[in-house]
Amino acid sequence: MSEHDNTILRLPDQSTAQVPKKNYITNEHGLLSWLLTGDHKRIAMLYLISITFFFFIGGAFAGLIRLELLTPQPDLVSSDTYNKFFTMHGIIMVFLFLVPSVPATIGNFLIPIMVGARDLAFPKINLLSWYLYVVGGTLTLVALVLGGVDTGWTFTTPLSTHYLNTHVITAATAVFVAGFSSIFTGLNFIVTIHRMRCPGMTWFRMPLFCWSHYAASILMVLGTPVLAIAIVLVALERTVGIGVFDPTKGGDPLLFQHLFWFYSHPAVYIMILPGMGVISEVVSTFSRKRVFGYTAVAFSSVAIALFGFFVWAHHMFIMGVSNYSALVFSLLTMLVAVPSAIKIFN
Repeated sequence: MSEHDNTILRLPDQSTAQVPKKNYITNEHGLLSWLLTGDHKRIAMLYLISITFFFFIGGAFAGLIRLELLTPQPDLVSSDTYNKFFTMHGIIMVFLFLVPSVPATIGNFLIPIMVGARDLAFPKINLLSWYLYVVGGTLTLVALVLGGVDTGWTFTTPLSTHYLNTHVITAATAVFVAGFSSIFTGLNFIVTIHRMRCPGMTWFRMPLFCWSHYAASILMVLGTPVLAIAIVLVALERTVGIGVFDPTKGGDPLLFQHLFWFYSHPAVYIMILPGMGVISEVVSTFSRKRVFGYTAVAFSSVAIALFGFFVWAHHMFIMGVSNYSALVFSLLTMLVAVPSAIKIFN
């Protein structure tokens, strides 16, 4: 072998090795660079840390509930404390973990990359949505430290407005603020998918992950304000007695449940549609095949979101709704099975 050949085979010196390119973690340093970032990937990481924190708190309440239920008698905690455990578990796990978990973390991280955009449409609003989430979470912890809430996570009236003395308004404010975080995230996704797709990224070339988040975002933007209105009315009824839900003042306690479940049933799909989008991408990637019936699966996400707005009263069958209402909402509920089956079997 010649001397020239030896020089070709010689390994490069460490000092001449190429310096790795900067990424979203190493691009800037310091806590302030994270707290003031506009980078969608960094905001996704901030959400991941925050959501994981609240997951463990909500999970701790779940563990305490199960320990109490080991025996029929209230051995571990009193009945009132058990109600508080149950309520705080529900509020934390639904509003601070399940609803934002996939959209705020994986969605924030991947949607701009998948549609070929540099970032989400409104980076500052994206950061604001995380701060609102943190404020909502902090208010929940404040309500917890002050003694908790025992209304159940649904804040059902008249229990929440007249008969309980716990920190309902603090917890309701937490849900109200966290709801705006959800609205801003959904708005960001909708605008990004509509207006910032790269050339050639048509609607029917877009990954199913983006379709599922688009459908979930419609639910966030249209459903969450209704919950916010209901929560504000509960607070006003507790403080100034406006009587919207009080039958003695011409109100209707069932009205609150209609308003609450109009959001909280679609919230089920806010939780599951992004997860279905993840499954679609994972199956497609590791089978190395395009998902069968791509167009049908894409439209099924939107169909599930739309049907989700018309089935809320199936949560109220034991509340005294008429037989005709029960029949109509039962039929509408069964119709959701059609787009859901398309997703599963495709």
